[in-house]
Amino acid sequence: MEKKEISTVLTRAVVSEFLGTLLLVFFAVGSAVLAGEYIGTFGIALAFGFTLVALAYALGPISGCHLNPAVTLGMLLARRIGLRTAAEYWIAQVVGAIVGSALLFLVARQIPGLQTHASFGTNGWGDRSAVHLNLGGAFVAEMVMTFLLVYVWLSVTHKVAVIGFNGLAIGLALATVHLIGIPLDGTSVNPARSIGPALFAGGAAITQLWLFIVAPLIGAAIAAVVHPITHPPHEPVLVADDAMPHEPAEGSD
Repeated sequence: MEKKEISTVLTRAVVSEFLGTLLLVFFAVGSAVLAGEYIGTFGIALAFGFTLVALAYALGPISGCHLNPAVTLGMLLARRIGLRTAAEYWIAQVVGAIVGSALLFLVARQIPGLQTHASFGTNGWGDRSAVHLNLGGAFVAEMVMTFLLVYVWLSVTHKVAVIGFNGLAIGLALATVHLIGIPLDGTSVNPARSIGPALFAGGAAITQLWLFIVAPLIGAAIAAVVHPITHPPHEPVLVADDAMPHEPAEGSD
């Protein structure tokens, strides 16, 4: 592939990461900000999962549809993308999240009485947690939830592209961690998703932001280390049948 073609492909991928993260924040975080009291935790979790599934089918073949610095870190550590590509993805994701948050903030400001200061779909612990989860609990929760998301991502993709039913598994994983995590700390598992809304919410959303950057990245790094243990490179994808002892079928000689 010529350099010009490679450059065009990378440009499309970076634009896809920007656009996808923008849309994920606007629609998924928007479900919590604008419709949370009507659809509840279950509805918000589905909004995150369904939005990612839709975007995975639209953008997965182009960029892999990471839309998440933690996923990109996992791909980098798994040696599926290079450092330069990862850096470009990270910039596109954070900028996309900020622009998506700005558009969401513009809509939210048109709703009389809607509280955005220190809230606005942001993450938090202590008195900002529905169950008053402490700092340590939030840190562990974010690591484990991000581990699941990135582990599934690495397991259902062979390199970078998200194709076929891969997007469904990834979307279900994101919906699952939100079902568990929303009452705990609002669920981040995505530093870009946390950074964008926090910039517009201000207050404690900013002072607690560090955890929702650091913990997801650590969870992603652990997933990248564990994944090749269960899924060794160049090994058959389906190994259970070969590992299990074979028994004669019922009624056979």
